[in-house]
Amino acid sequence: MRLWCVVPAAGKGLRVGGNQPKQYLPLCGQTVIQCTLDRLSRLPTEAIIVPVAAQDDRAASLAYREPSLIRFVAGGAERADSVLAGLDAIVTLAAEDDWVLVHDVARPCVRLADIEALLAVVADSPVGGLLGNRVRDTMKRGQGDQVAETVARDNLWHALTPQVFRYGLLRRALLSAQAQGVTVTDEAQAIELLGEHPLLVEGARDNLKITWPEDLQMAEAFLRLQEGADL
Repeated sequence: MRLWCVVPAAGKGLRVGGNQPKQYLPLCGQTVIQCTLDRLSRLPTEAIIVPVAAQDDRAASLAYREPSLIRFVAGGAERADSVLAGLDAIVTLAAEDDWVLVHDVARPCVRLADIEALLAVVADSPVGGLLGNRVRDTMKRGQGDQVAETVARDNLWHALTPQVFRYGLLRRALLSAQAQGVTVTDEAQAIELLGEHPLLVEGARDNLKITWPEDLQMAEAFLRLQEGADL
C-alpha cells in the first residue's frame, strides 16, 4: 500500500487570536504546523505535501523531524483548492489506487494508533473513510439566537481528519465538485457527491481542531498527556 499525505495549510485561521495564521502559533516549544507534520512523518508515507498560501515561505524555513519527506506547494483560496493543489503536485507519481491521507494542519493531537486503525479498516475498500466521533450531546437547530428544533442525534457523527481516499477517486471527486460550483467543507463530502459512502471509524476525542484561543491551551495539555504514551 502506497500512502501520500496532504496537509492543507493555506488558510489564515486568525480566529485563534493574534495577527498570524494558527499554524504558526507556539505549541509545546514548536509551532502547530511542526507538531502536526512531525507526527505524520512517523507514518509509512511516500511524502507529505503541504499546500500553503502564496508567498508564504515561513513553513519551509522551520525545522522538522523528517524534512526530506515534506514538500511545500502553493495552495488555493478554499480548502478543496489546496487539497487539489496537493494532488496535482504528485499527479505523475501517484497511482490511481494509492491512498491519500488528508489531515488538518490544526489537528496536532491526532493519535497514530487511530490513523493506523483507519488505514486497517479501509485497506480493502475501493473508496476510503474518515475518523469521526459519535455525537453525544443533545443537538439543537438554531434560528437566530433561538432554538428552532431539537435534532435527533442518532447516527450523527462529528467528522474529523485524517480522511483517507484512493488518489484517483478523490481527485475526480474534488474536480467534479469544483465544476458544479459546490464548495465542499471536507473530502468526504466530495466523495459523497459522487454517490459513494465513505467508512466511519471512531477516533479519540482528543483529536481536536485548533479554532478558538482556548483550543490552543487544550492542545498543549493533550500533547503533554500523550508524551511517552503508545499513540
